[in-house]
Amino acid sequence: MTDNSKISPTAIMRNAYAVYPSFAMLAGMQLDVFTPLKDKPRNAKSLAGVLRVRESKLSPLLYALVSADLLTVENEIFSNTPEADTFLVKGLPAYMGGLNTFYNDLWHATLNTAESIRTDTPKAKHDWSTLPGDELVKYFSGQYPGSLRAGRQFAQKIDFGKTNRLIDVGGGAGGVCVGICEAYPKIEATLVDLPQVISISNNFISEAGLADRITTMGIDLIHNTLEGSYDVGVLRGLIQVMKPEHAKKILKSVFQVIEPGGHIYIIGCILDNTRLAPPVSMAFSLVFLNVYEQGGAYTQKQHHDWLEEAGFTDISTQLGVMSDGTGIVSARKPCNANL
Repeated sequence: MTDNSKISPTAIMRNAYAVYPSFAMLAGMQLDVFTPLKDKPRNAKSLAGVLRVRESKLSPLLYALVSADLLTVENEIFSNTPEADTFLVKGLPAYMGGLNTFYNDLWHATLNTAESIRTDTPKAKHDWSTLPGDELVKYFSGQYPGSLRAGRQFAQKIDFGKTNRLIDVGGGAGGVCVGICEAYPKIEATLVDLPQVISISNNFISEAGLADRITTMGIDLIHNTLEGSYDVGVLRGLIQVMKPEHAKKILKSVFQVIEPGGHIYIIGCILDNTRLAPPVSMAFSLVFLNVYEQGGAYTQKQHHDWLEEAGFTDISTQLGVMSDGTGIVSARKPCNANL
């Protein structure tokens, strides 16, 4: 028999308290703690004055942010870490503080996991076809900074030098399209999503000054086929929200509009075939239980099989290579596909 007296609740205690640095980061982003500390270290009293909050309430958060490796403290003077200075100061190109709404939604949704499993119903369901207009705007406004950053990073990872026409399928607010078109001035792109989402996308595209190069197509991808002809297809965060039969249908539709020799890139939460890594995909496998009727963090093999069934070749996967921890699956349409 096992001597239980020698077993400690180490993993339980570690997991119980691991969430609090994350909550501190979220509060710091929501209060915009980091912007006033750019190039000007402050004590708690000074920072509380700038933020118009009570010092006694702010001080515990500041020390928690030190523990979370986002602030440093010396003689009760707080400074941003280099990472916070780069990503959490409002107005800077790499600013990520706007993701606080997105993180808040994710964490609230995931707290419903047991009930979502017990009732076989997602308790924080996202249904873009029925969500009120103001909620859609709020959601995609929260997602836009992350998608723009992903588009810019993706444009650095992939050589689009020979690309003239690109289709962004399920492109949401349009950040990926904008990021790629910023880096490659000759690309003309088409963004496809639900009609009610496209009205939001158009605003972001116009604000980026790219309305002359990025057109939009408002259709239901499940019940309609794509139109046009493109060198490259990009799908970020789309396959994971679909049940397998819909994912396969969309990939076949993309195959039809890609020119022979053209490429498809899937960016998202992709699990390795053990289903135990990478960490971000593991985390989202729980999130998806609460927000979608179907969908999930699918494996490398599932992506490979679906792309192969659609007709693509040269399929490869890079797990966790994006800065947000997501991965990339790439494939090519054979040059003789339309013969």
